Amino acid sequence: MKKLVLLVFAILMGMNIHAQRQRGNMNRIPETNREPTEQEIAKREREMEERKEEYIDNFLTTLEADEFQKHIIKQNINSFFEAKIVIINAKFEHYLDRIKAIEDLENTHFKELEELISEGDMTKIKEMIKGKFDEKEVVKKKKKKRKNKKRKKDKD
Repeated sequence: MKKLVLLVFAILMGMNIHAQRQRGNMNRIPETNREPTEQEIAKREREMEERKEEYIDNFLTTLEADEFQKHIIKQNINSFFEAKIVIINAKFEHYLDRIKAIEDLENTHFKELEELISEGDMTKIKEMIKGKFDEKEVVKKKKKKRKNKKRKKDKD
């Protein structure tokens, strides 16, 4: 009887451990054995460019500037991201040199804009550069506005 209880206990523990391992493997991305093709690379770059444009447009909706200022800000942000990608792809002897180059870019790239736009907008730009811009809130507000407009049209 003791052997039967131990055997059942061992089987149950084994099944439990096996189930936990299976669950852990579900979240992993499968590895591919081939290099991406040129079409896949081009598609990915296109998607990244579209996503970057969407991100910048969402950010610009939070600013209090007029259309002309927003256009200039958009150009500066695009040039900032391009310069940052160049720095990231460049070969440095030490990673601290790369970090210093990125910090210098962040500190000097938007100097001309400080005279053109308000102080509040400039702090928003600096926060966005540091990665503190929460795009989810902007998307929620846009969806809410669309729903409200649709409801008003339905009422009329």
